[in-house]
Amino acid sequence: MENSYRFFSNRECKFFPCHKTDRPEDFNCLFCYCPLYFFEECGGNYRRTDAGVKDCTLCLIPHAPKGYDYILKKIRERLADEKKA
Repeated sequence: MENSYRFFSNRECKFFPCHKTDRPEDFNCLFCYCPLYFFEECGGNYRRTDAGVKDCTLCLIPHAPKGYDYILKKIRERLADEKKA
């Protein structure tokens, strides 16, 4: 399968899909835990709870078909910024 490393759907997971979506057939499970969670400027649709915890319940970026490309781009940008500093 072409680009199979970019998309994986685990329909047998008891939490599938772990976020509300109208398109479960396009739900990508590759990043079950988002690598951008600790980025303050991740670009996702998140909020802070009263306790200050980042709540990404409404974010579908890592689960979108092009989420792989988005996440790698953000990580590369962060690494480039850190090299400049």
